Amino acid sequence: MYLELNEEQKLIQETARQFALAELEPVAARLDQTGDQEIFWSNLKKLAELGFMGLNIREEYGGTQAGMVAFSVAITEIARACASTAVTVSVNNLVCDVIQAVGSEAQKKAYIPKICSGEYKAGSFALTEPGAGSDPAAMTTSAALDGDTWVLNGIKRFITSAPYAGVFVVWGVTDKSAPKGKGISCFLVEAGTKGLIVGREEEKMGQHASATTEVMFEDCRIPKEALLGKINDGLKTAVVELIGGRVGIGSLSLGVGLAAMDYATRYAQKRVQFDQEIVKFEAIQWMIADSYTELEAARLLLMQAAFRADQGRSFAKEAAMAKMYASEAANRACYTALQMMGGYGYSKEFPVERYTRDVRIASIYEGTNEIQRKIIAKEILKNLQQA
Repeated sequence: MYLELNEEQKLIQETARQFALAELEPVAARLDQTGDQEIFWSNLKKLAELGFMGLNIREEYGGTQAGMVAFSVAITEIARACASTAVTVSVNNLVCDVIQAVGSEAQKKAYIPKICSGEYKAGSFALTEPGAGSDPAAMTTSAALDGDTWVLNGIKRFITSAPYAGVFVVWGVTDKSAPKGKGISCFLVEAGTKGLIVGREEEKMGQHASATTEVMFEDCRIPKEALLGKINDGLKTAVVELIGGRVGIGSLSLGVGLAAMDYATRYAQKRVQFDQEIVKFEAIQWMIADSYTELEAARLLLMQAAFRADQGRSFAKEAAMAKMYASEAANRACYTALQMMGGYGYSKEFPVERYTRDVRIASIYEGTNEIQRKIIAKEILKNLQQA
């Protein structure tokens, strides 16, 4: 596989890098501490204007149409500076991808351009429920057809960007008599719809600027045309679209891990103990060597998954491998970086403490790493049986 970026991908990577350095990095600590939404939204709007909200979306709907490799390298560069911004960009791209994949032409034209342009600050992907996380087929949110409207009732949990999303992609049970997971459908619900209630923000360990809330539906009526894709085929849509989302979270993880190790390595080049810079000690050198090797392996796994996606080939196993390995390698890298800095790494005065908190969720959301291992094993066993 040829891993060199083409000129368009290089341009997108460099644009993301320069924007992250100029706009995101200077305010990342402030956003972590205060959650200043005006600054956060302003940066999201600028990123939309640069074309980062629809990297895999066709130009006719306002997208960049640059593909999954470009998406991966862009998310990595953004995450080096601000994980909260990176996850919002990733979810926005995911929401656009869902609508582009299964939406009607009217739905595509109505919603995708608004996310891509920044008219909508964000889109939300409302799948998880209090009792249905790793097992989305166990959801209880219902969607019943009443004349020309669907009536939604239920609760979604841990929904990214819900307070400022312009549109929600929502899953609900439309056929309670169907076998588990077979009677679920997908819908588009506009912000402000009566019966859609956004709860309080979760007080999270990290990624503070990115809002995560509960979303409730209480006799929420939406038009019959709000059905997204085929009736009772919604869970399949979620499963397929989450594959691409895993490339996004793996790329985010890589960016945070690299930021942590870059900072700690520069620190080690200046920190003097026992009359020499600590980077000269073999123990520190081995930390550097091991962490950067793991992060490079993560990058190669991500590129493989993204490349296969751009080629129109299956990439479920590759995306699961990349997300699992990148998130765990990044967690190890952040803890290694913190250890290299000693007590300073544990202090909020330095960004490694924030990186360590921000990256922890990466092995949990977009499918826990336990679920990724299940997917990987299933694909391997299937291929062995076919051989």
